[in-house]
Amino acid sequence: MATALYLAHLNPVTNAHVEIITELMGEADRVKVMPVVFRDGGAEINSRSFPFTFEQRRDMIGAALGGGVEVTDDYTFAAPFRRYMPPLLAPKSWGLRRRILRGVGGDYFTYTGDRAEGYMLRIYMLRPRVGRRRPLSAASVKEKMYRAAAGAGGGDWRRDVPPEVARVVEGSWGTVERFAGAEDRTTRVAGMKFPKDGY
Repeated sequence: MATALYLAHLNPVTNAHVEIITELMGEADRVKVMPVVFRDGGAEINSRSFPFTFEQRRDMIGAALGGGVEVTDDYTFAAPFRRYMPPLLAPKSWGLRRRILRGVGGDYFTYTGDRAEGYMLRIYMLRPRVGRRRPLSAASVKEKMYRAAAGAGGGDWRRDVPPEVARVVEGSWGTVERFAGAEDRTTRVAGMKFPKDGY
């Protein structure tokens, strides 16, 4: 039984994400989708780059794909995030690998559309399969949402997400409004973005 593991931000879930997950459903017997989560104690850290909570993203995936995939929070970084650095040498990074593989037996592979990320997944022996990068990015969709929340256009963001996801976003529009004018409090380390709070 083959398991596909999809580790991604999914913030928000876009048409490109749904296309990837649907393809994985056709290639594997089981698909586990793991939206990245940043936590400090029991609280999730959200920011302009990571506005939607794990629960909101889980609802987006469920709305778009039904019960065809498992959605877990096994791809969770716990503050202080610097303990995961440097990659390979930090015991916390290997602990994260064990958590990602929790409950996964037999044949599996991870999916990424990014070559650099594929390299890191290979180093961690997570059996990456590097697919083609989609032109639609969640970052561009987020920016359209923020412009719409600020009354500066961006209403076409709905074309970039499935209708079911658009309804979840509209039900969580307060999240978009909260971060529309916020400072981007993230830092990039080893090619990955982390919240500055908790680093």
